[in-house]
Amino acid sequence: MSMKKWLVAIGIVGVLAIAFFWGGNSPKSSNQTAVSSIASQPGEIPTSTLMPEKQMETKQAADSPQPEAAAQKDEPSKPDIPQETKPASSIQEAIPADKPAAPVVTNSAPPAAETSKPEPSTQPQAGTKEPEPKKDKYLTDPIPEGKPKPVEWQDVTINKKKALTATLSVTCKTILDNMSSFNKDKLEVLPKDGVIYQAQTVTFYEGESVFDVLLREMKKNKIHMEFSMTPIYNSNYIEGIHNIYEFDCGELSGWMYKVNGWFPNYGASRYVLKDGDVIDWVYTCDLGRDVGDGKAAGGGKK
Repeated sequence: MSMKKWLVAIGIVGVLAIAFFWGGNSPKSSNQTAVSSIASQPGEIPTSTLMPEKQMETKQAADSPQPEAAAQKDEPSKPDIPQETKPASSIQEAIPADKPAAPVVTNSAPPAAETSKPEPSTQPQAGTKEPEPKKDKYLTDPIPEGKPKPVEWQDVTINKKKALTATLSVTCKTILDNMSSFNKDKLEVLPKDGVIYQAQTVTFYEGESVFDVLLREMKKNKIHMEFSMTPIYNSNYIEGIHNIYEFDCGELSGWMYKVNGWFPNYGASRYVLKDGDVIDWVYTCDLGRDVGDGKAAGGGKK
C-alpha cells in the first residue's frame, strides 16, 4: 500500500474516534449522565450508585452527630440534687416567678410578736434553789445555826479582872496511824502516845480567844510553838507545835482546833471563849477527815 493510502486510513480512523468520544457514547460520559439523572430525583441518594470514595464520605456524614448533639455529648452529665439537700438559694430559684415565695420555716415556735411575755415575779419559782449566803470579808463561810459567830480580835477588850476556866489539850495521835508518811527526821520529837499537852483545866480572861489561851499555856509549859498572822483570814495561823509542822505527815497534814466538839470554820484568833469551853488542838493527816471534820477547808488554818 502506498503512503497516500495510509494517511487517508489514519485520517478516517481519527475522525471516527473524535466522533465517538464527542458523540456521548464513551463509558465515562454515560456514567456521568446516569449519576446526574439519579441525583435530580427527590429523596435519599442510594449509596450503592455512588463511587467508593463518595460512599465513604456519605457514611461519615450520616454517622457524625449534629453540632448541638456533639456539644451535649462532650459535656459531663450532672447528677440530680435531691430537693432536701439543695441550699436555700436554689429553693428560692425553683419557685415560679408568678407565685410569691413562702418564708422558710426554721422552727415550730410562734413568732415573737405573738408571744406574750410574763410579768417578772419576785417570788422564787418552785424547784429553784435559793442563793447561798455570801462569805464575809475574811472569806468565812456562813456559821451554822446555834454556833458562835467570829469576833474580830482587834475589836475586843480583854477584861483581866474577870477570870474564867476552860479545858485545853494538844495531841497528834493521827501521826501514829500514818508513820509511813511522817517525816523521819522528826521521830525524836514525836510523843509515843501522841499526847503533847494532856487535857487539863486552864484559866483565861474574859474576851480572850482560843489562840490567846494556847499561846500562854505553851509558853508556860515551855512547849515549842510557831505561828504567823494571816491577814486574809484576820487570824493567827498555827504552823507548828512541839516542832511538828504542817506537811510533816503528808501534803494534807497540819494543825486544827475544835471547841466543844465543833470545828469552827474561822481562825482561832476570832473565836472568843466562854466559861467552861473545851478546846482540843489536834494534828490531821487528811485535811480533817481523820479527826472528825469532813468539811474542813484546810489543815491548820484555824
